[in-house]
Amino acid sequence: MNQHYEDCKGKKKTFAGRYFCYNLIYFERHSYINHAIEREKEIKGWTRDKKVKLIDEYNPGWKFLNDDI
Repeated sequence: MNQHYEDCKGKKKTFAGRYFCYNLIYFERHSYINHAIEREKEIKGWTRDKKVKLIDEYNPGWKFLNDDI
């Protein structure tokens, strides 16, 4: 999270830097990095509507979760 925040303050070359992505509204915990990467790739392939539904189920108020992790 700190890296995303720092990217927003100056490095516009990253996705987080260009789009000011530093507020967390959804996350999943995984025991193994390869499982996390597989899941991230799966979600990235979804439509926006499907991603919104996932967030709505997990965090209906779209509360920022930065302090929760």
